[in-house]
Amino acid sequence: MQYCATLPARSSAALTRRRLLARALTFGAGAAFGFRPLSALADSLSPLDVAYAGSMGSLMEGPLKSLAAQALNLDLHGRAQGSNALAQLIVGGSIRPDVFISVTPAPMLTVLRAGKAEIAQPIARTEMVIAYSPKSKFAEKFAVAARIAGSEILGPVPAGIKEDRRPGPAVTWWQLLQEPGLRFGRTDPVTDPQGRNIIFTLMLAEKLLRRPGMAAKILGPTINPQQIFTEPTVQARLQSGELDAASAYKTQPGPFNLPYIALQPEINLSGERVHADHPEISLTVNGKTYQPEPLIFYAAALKDAPSKKGAEAFVEWLTGAEAQAIFRRYHYGPSGAASGLRA
Repeated sequence: MQYCATLPARSSAALTRRRLLARALTFGAGAAFGFRPLSALADSLSPLDVAYAGSMGSLMEGPLKSLAAQALNLDLHGRAQGSNALAQLIVGGSIRPDVFISVTPAPMLTVLRAGKAEIAQPIARTEMVIAYSPKSKFAEKFAVAARIAGSEILGPVPAGIKEDRRPGPAVTWWQLLQEPGLRFGRTDPVTDPQGRNIIFTLMLAEKLLRRPGMAAKILGPTINPQQIFTEPTVQARLQSGELDAASAYKTQPGPFNLPYIALQPEINLSGERVHADHPEISLTVNGKTYQPEPLIFYAAALKDAPSKKGAEAFVEWLTGAEAQAIFRRYHYGPSGAASGLRA
């Protein structure tokens, strides 16, 4: 089972909505933990440039920025973009951050194999969900589908149950996504792992639910301009009602007060064995072939970091108890048994 497409990488759009949200979260994080506002520390902080996966915007620009200032005396300056795009910019020398944080191993391995970093540490994990807009005309149906999303049988039909008698509601999440007129959003699979991950999720669902052609009915072509938006804007478009539903990591809907549908572990890419269990599933974009990977976040201090000591201290801090408590609070799961990456 394979999708194939070719398209030049898309450019990043303005992050106005994310920045406004980040300011509110920064203030809230400081108040919640009893810290002084960053303005009181500004003169004594050392700058640290962090290039990070766009899905982490509200966390990086909010509580982690505030706590890094308090704990490490660092003033984080973030650049949020698709992990693949950031990896290529780092390797090409177009940007020179102190720290790179990616989601899934592939973008980080690109940086490691180019000799830009020595090791990357796993710091957190997430999973794919389907976020939806409370303003959507399909909102009530999505709410019902969310309550029963785990009731469908995935994989081979158990003995004694006929294919057309599987338990489930009249309208499931995957049926809703095929409704005429439904506006679905996702990110660019050329530059952003999440853009590929929603495709992998639907390919897995298609296989395990035995619904041939389902992914294509929901997504259209791999590169579908009607569905593709930059990562920092997708949740904002849901919030405004411009979109009815969209792909998301579990960590993303919360800051926007958006509901979401949790998907079964067999398809949400949270497991370590997704590629081993489904080796035939792949996606080819711009001549490069990808396989599904576990949704683990990795952090690396870059070798030529202008603030090398600060970079190393920040990456180490991200793996420690204080930062990990913040990850849990903002719905990031533990990295579990995941190992560090080396070239």
